[in-house]
Amino acid sequence: MAMAEAVGRFVPDGAAVAMGTSLEPLIPLAAPGSRARRPISDSLFDQLIGAGCVRRVTAAWVGNVSEGLGHCYRRACEQQIPRMLEVRDHSNLSISLALWAAAWNVPSLPTRTLLGSDILCTNPGLVGGDGLVHVQAVRPDVAIVHVQRADEMGRAHAWGPLGVTEEAGLAADRVIITCEELVDATVTLSDPNRILFPETKVVAVVHEPGGAHPSPVQGFFKRDHASYRDYAERSRTVDGYESWLKQWVLEVPDRATYMSRIDVESLRISRHRMSEPVDYGDE
Repeated sequence: MAMAEAVGRFVPDGAAVAMGTSLEPLIPLAAPGSRARRPISDSLFDQLIGAGCVRRVTAAWVGNVSEGLGHCYRRACEQQIPRMLEVRDHSNLSISLALWAAAWNVPSLPTRTLLGSDILCTNPGLVGGDGLVHVQAVRPDVAIVHVQRADEMGRAHAWGPLGVTEEAGLAADRVIITCEELVDATVTLSDPNRILFPETKVVAVVHEPGGAHPSPVQGFFKRDHASYRDYAERSRTVDGYESWLKQWVLEVPDRATYMSRIDVESLRISRHRMSEPVDYGDE
């Protein structure tokens, strides 16, 4: 289905949404209008926060990797602009543990890595005791995941850094997949070890080439550093952010129009490095 239909049907107001689960690459930036709980991702957090779409962030980091600060995030935390923001801090490991706890249907998982950290003071879901930190489960209502290819039943293949994609998808009640290529089931089933989630978890598949821009997609697109730099500069002020939002979101009717406004060919991967095929044998 189309992205607008997928978000409209499966991401209601107030939903907790996991996105940016591969950390820097494969960020589903084509998914608009979400209310969010996320592990970590470039400027996607910041854009949604600036638009007033976010009540709470449960995350390991918020910012704009190569450019530093997330200015909308900082304004929301320090000045309640455009609205007050609740923040529940995690480390990269503890957000993964929180998602695994939900995926395994247990109330919490233990770790020692946060002992002595101030993070324990900011997140009621991190409880110290008996020489351990008990990381309470985080269960998103929906995970939105961008991948290189998927079939229409929701069997998805992704490669490169996956971050916390597997645990986020298994923890979530439902999964929306956006993909560069929509392929036949014979392609995904030819490499079953690469399938990310049971198709029973997937409620929508959206064929959205370039759906992660400006983040990189291994084998398809390079990272668009200039786009991140432009956003960082313009979002330093409220007026600048609102101008950016109008240009790149509010006045863009669909992703195809968005992609027509960027230099796609300069970002395409031109030198390919293929992996060795895998032999699953036959009788």
